[in-house]
Amino acid sequence: MFERSQQGVVDVVVGDTPINVDSISVLEKVLMSHITQGHPRIVLDLGKVGLIDSAGLDFLLMVQENCQRHGGEMKIANANPLCREILTVTGVSQQFEMHENPMAAVGSFVE
Repeated sequence: MFERSQQGVVDVVVGDTPINVDSISVLEKVLMSHITQGHPRIVLDLGKVGLIDSAGLDFLLMVQENCQRHGGEMKIANANPLCREILTVTGVSQQFEMHENPMAAVGSFVE
């Protein structure tokens, strides 16, 4: 399950399931409606996300593109070691600003 909260103008999304072909539709509902409504600043907290598969990686890149198209950005926070390795090995991490924790990521939007 993925839940969204708001910290000022930044949406913080926390999940506890893998980001894969089975969960993308749920995550898409949480993220995309807010982007198109003018909230393209997102922090994705991966602390409890156990895995990201290739469909999940493609989805994250698509979300980042949409955020940027609407004048924002998605940042990743709290990636566990496996998710961090997946993002790094695939080169996907180069498309995201990575932070140790969600509050640091939220704060980086105002720097």
